[in-house]
Amino acid sequence: QEQLVESGGGLVQAGDSLRLSCVVSGITFGGYAMAWFRQAPGKERSFVSAISWKVGSTFYADSVKGRFTMSSDNAKNTVYLQMNSLKPEDTAVYYCAAVRWGVAQTIYRTQGRNMDYWGKGTLVTVSS
Repeated sequence: QEQLVESGGGLVQAGDSLRLSCVVSGITFGGYAMAWFRQAPGKERSFVSAISWKVGSTFYADSVKGRFTMSSDNAKNTVYLQMNSLKPEDTAVYYCAAVRWGVAQTIYRTQGRNMDYWGKGTLVTVSS
């Protein structure tokens, strides 16, 4: 059964760092693009970052560019989101998602409407 399980969320102060992980099982990891989305309280889900399948190119939302870094470890079937210089406006539930043969910029343009699988999310709270 396909599963995406996020971890690493928590309560931090502004300026701190966190690293989120998403462990993938039940799918051929190398054949999928992976992405991170987030949903803040009272707001719609928004794109954070993505890695294209095969070539591994990344794409970031403007709001996190330069602060967040997405990476993948194919040997561990895991993607990471390193979040530095966190701000209160980064507070959200962060979701990992996968789409077969996806391209990072396309995932951004479609805002995740075509993702095949989603995790249940991990909460990140940044206090001021």
